[in-house]
Amino acid sequence: MIVVFVLHTTLHAQNSIDSVVSLPKPKTVIGVASFYSKSLDGTKTATGETFKNSNMTAASNNFKLNSWVKVTNLRNDKFVIVRINDRMHKKMAKRGRVVDLSRMAAKELGFLKRGITKVKVEAVNQPEISETNN
Repeated sequence: MIVVFVLHTTLHAQNSIDSVVSLPKPKTVIGVASFYSKSLDGTKTATGETFKNSNMTAASNNFKLNSWVKVTNLRNDKFVIVRINDRMHKKMAKRGRVVDLSRMAAKELGFLKRGITKVKVEAVNQPEISETNN
């Protein structure tokens, strides 16, 4: 009976492309990004760590804490990968903000002078960080 079950499962998998195609799509949110004030360096984040504008982190109410996201600036197609380590004030969401980035991430995306920019934020797997990166 076990052999029949295994054979049935194998045949079903071979005949069903849907099981491969219907993988869940990563969560994607489009909206406005801003960045943290310099005065917030040293404050505690929602994860309990000390915030540093020099880190590649962000606040969002749309993604789980400690998840990784790819943020793409829709004005210039530059993107960064950041870890969500904080939550935004509810007033920010009402203004269309979907992510509040560290200054380092905002600099990489090229909108420090502008202050805000339209972005696409996508959930991604945790990036592999090489020990040889400088």
